[in-house]
Amino acid sequence: MSDDLFDDPRLTAAGLFFEVHTGLNARFAAQLCGHGLSPVEFEVLMRLARSPGHQLRMTDLASQTSLSTSGVTRVVDRMERDRYIMRRACPSDRRSSYAVITQSGLTKLEQLLPEHLALIEQWFTGQLPADQLDTVLDALRTIRDAVHPGATAGSSAGDGERAAQGRSRPEERGEPSSDASERVVVEV
Repeated sequence: MSDDLFDDPRLTAAGLFFEVHTGLNARFAAQLCGHGLSPVEFEVLMRLARSPGHQLRMTDLASQTSLSTSGVTRVVDRMERDRYIMRRACPSDRRSSYAVITQSGLTKLEQLLPEHLALIEQWFTGQLPADQLDTVLDALRTIRDAVHPGATAGSSAGDGERAAQGRSRPEERGEPSSDASERVVVEV
């Protein structure tokens, strides 16, 4: 085999991406575990908290999280027992139900988000100047939309619409920079 094949820049790009993901995921998982949540449970809470009415149809939640419908059911069952989520029947389709974040779930997020945002700022968003971060976020959205088109299923506004609604860096809007970290979290 040729050494050129081993030095292909596509391998480098994918390898760097996975190394970054692994490093960030390890830091985030340790912090979330300290608050009694798994990364999947945190993702579910964040997606519900940021959805219209703090709810998503179970099928849309499955699409957004890349879990199977049975996997989402198991996670929601567990989180319902912990009172972070409740189910609500869909008024227009008896076969469908919504996962809805409870006040307890919102409180849990409010307790852990300051520390989580600080980690994101320290290890991700704070590592890049504003122009590079914007470029990285745009690139990640492009790739995400290609490989995971259901990532925004059930959202009232698609990613492009959110960008058109003023997704500039917080510093450019006169806001604290920690909001930039929050912007990244929800698109996990």
